[in-house]
Amino acid sequence: MAHVTLKKRPNSAAEDQWDPLAAKKHQSNKDVDDPAAALANSRHEFGEHGGVNMSIEASATFTVMEPETLQRMFAGELGPDRDFYIYSRHFNPTVLNLSRLMAALEGTEAAYCTASGMSAIVSVLLQICSSGDHLVAAQTVYGGTHALLTHFLPRTCNITTSFVDIRDYEMVERAIVEGKTKVLYFETISNPTLTVANVPELCRIAHDKGVMVVVDNTFSPMLVSPARLGADVVVHSITKYISGGADINAGAICGPAKLVNSLMDLHQGALMIMGPTMNPKVAFELSERLPHLGLRMKEHCHRALIFAKRMKKLGLKVIYPGLDDHPDHKLLKSITNTGYGYGGMLCLDMGTEEKAYKLMSLLQNYSQFGLMAVSLGYYETLMSCSGSSTSSEMNEEERELAGISPGLVRMSVGYVGTLEQKWAQFEKALSRLVEGSI
Repeated sequence: MAHVTLKKRPNSAAEDQWDPLAAKKHQSNKDVDDPAAALANSRHEFGEHGGVNMSIEASATFTVMEPETLQRMFAGELGPDRDFYIYSRHFNPTVLNLSRLMAALEGTEAAYCTASGMSAIVSVLLQICSSGDHLVAAQTVYGGTHALLTHFLPRTCNITTSFVDIRDYEMVERAIVEGKTKVLYFETISNPTLTVANVPELCRIAHDKGVMVVVDNTFSPMLVSPARLGADVVVHSITKYISGGADINAGAICGPAKLVNSLMDLHQGALMIMGPTMNPKVAFELSERLPHLGLRMKEHCHRALIFAKRMKKLGLKVIYPGLDDHPDHKLLKSITNTGYGYGGMLCLDMGTEEKAYKLMSLLQNYSQFGLMAVSLGYYETLMSCSGSSTSSEMNEEERELAGISPGLVRMSVGYVGTLEQKWAQFEKALSRLVEGSI
């Protein structure tokens, strides 16, 4: 069989040799602090036949022209940097393209995408930590992450975690055991209490003791760039805001190229060995959604701020870091990227679970304000009572320590319909609740 070498259509980036994981190589210094500019400035992958969109490489395995080439690939001499691919559980060109975009978004040297947010978290922690190691984590984290740290890792890997109040820097410092603690883990904006992490200060504390910082930025893509503030690794549940359609499960690990390459190592790589592989068709779809992420986030945040202010005026107990009276308002303002707002998540503390349930039922079934569902980042408003849903993995004492009250309603504010239309629907449901009539 004759082998025809086709000259590739030039990319928007220069035609020099490129690192397949790199996203920052062709960015100017003035763009590096703006996620939207970084995305626009990243390598654009054209389709096989000159299409403006990239082609989908749906192959699970890849051919070579000479048998010796496979040996060199498995020895690590040839790889994606020279367009040599082994198997899509290792590197896939379409997934690699999305990964480069994620690295550009977060301002990291490299990234690679996974089948879910939890698979990204599990993989990076297992790559950094070994049996007997220790982590320090925020006491308020997503329930699935809490279960991983509290139950799964100690049982299966002998990896333990100390939970701390990340606002208490002395407590954080005391919890770090030199020589044993490998990771400080927290969420930029916590799920569900919306506590804001002082990323620069927490990174300083950790790095002074030789500890890596892993930050979950799922609640705040575009708003905050933890890696630019000092974090070593940024993880995402792409399922949420980045996808935006509540139709895809996906995750990402963004960090140093050395770490990302180690995750794909044929013998020791957590992603390679455990195989939480992203489907290239999913990667293609997600790469088409990233360019308008900034626009979507601005509208989520705009509506959340207005709703939070109006809810507060009605006398409701509102938790939203964009409000002046939120304890972390000034902190968030100091670390956000200009122009994106304060987040699309807000909480209403209704006091009791019964009252929270009644409000959510009215908002969905009476006024059509939103939907009772977990997750976030959808164009419809999604509502859940965190204590009995996304944080139910925590026991009552743990929820109390995390500040999760029984009546806490978490809202992911959507942007469907007009703002005034949705607000009228909220007021309609609230009036019915106050009247006590269902």
